[in-house]
Amino acid sequence: MLFILLGGALVTKTDSGLGCGRNWPDCNGNLIPKEITAEVLIEFSHRLVTGVVGILIVVLAVWAWRKFGHVRETKFLAISSVFFLVLQALIGAAQVLWGQGDFILALHFGISLLSFASVLLLTLLVFEVDRKFDTDKIRISKKLRYHTIGVTLYSYIVVYTGALVRHTESSLICPDWPFCRNDQIVLPNNMYEWIQMGHRAAAALIVIWLAYIAWHVYKEYRDQRAVYWGWTIAFIIVMMQATTGMLVVLTKLNLAVALLHSLFISLLFGLLCYMVLLVSRSRAKTK
Repeated sequence: MLFILLGGALVTKTDSGLGCGRNWPDCNGNLIPKEITAEVLIEFSHRLVTGVVGILIVVLAVWAWRKFGHVRETKFLAISSVFFLVLQALIGAAQVLWGQGDFILALHFGISLLSFASVLLLTLLVFEVDRKFDTDKIRISKKLRYHTIGVTLYSYIVVYTGALVRHTESSLICPDWPFCRNDQIVLPNNMYEWIQMGHRAAAALIVIWLAYIAWHVYKEYRDQRAVYWGWTIAFIIVMMQATTGMLVVLTKLNLAVALLHSLFISLLFGLLCYMVLLVSRSRAKTK
């Protein structure tokens, strides 16, 4: 699933979405493309990986359902992983065949992210990570519960704004950082600048929010390893995410940096979803 996410990001960032023309599932009229260009290779490889991994995910979902169906979250995660994978594939196919608006295309990465998170959590259940960290003994206060669910939902908004930046080609509309133009700090004056600066503002808020949660957990939850290290790692990842976001602008869309940016937000979202899972299982804590 991580390869699918990064492959999709690579397709978008290299403008290879029409590498196989307006053909799907074939490529330029052939099952196996005859003429191989960089765009064809990237797009066809992404389709191939998605198809193979899709089969593996269906196998995993059925197998997990049969072997771990007694675990509360298994059936929901099995259905979600397959459903969102198929949905993102259909959106990708619709874009190739008929084209889609930028605001619809921005959903593509986010939907893939939901499938990735479902597969990740299903994998953690299979490997019984909960038992290794004694998460059945975790106690989380109402305050941290609200913050966990809130920041996870908000992170999806941040993901959407970031995808919108790329699909509207607004990545370099603001050449400076942190402001659009550091020599004149004014409000954005067109839609593309609003999209770019809106994403930066959304990203800044999630950094601050996760910093606050990490500080709160450091004070109150040092005796609970899964909670303490989960939020510590989440803060580290969001700082790496913010750093690569800055470098995307300063390096003028360096491909390696841009892919790292996509990788970090994928890891962060997966981790936040795991923290939500812990919240759903934990007992109430008075403080």
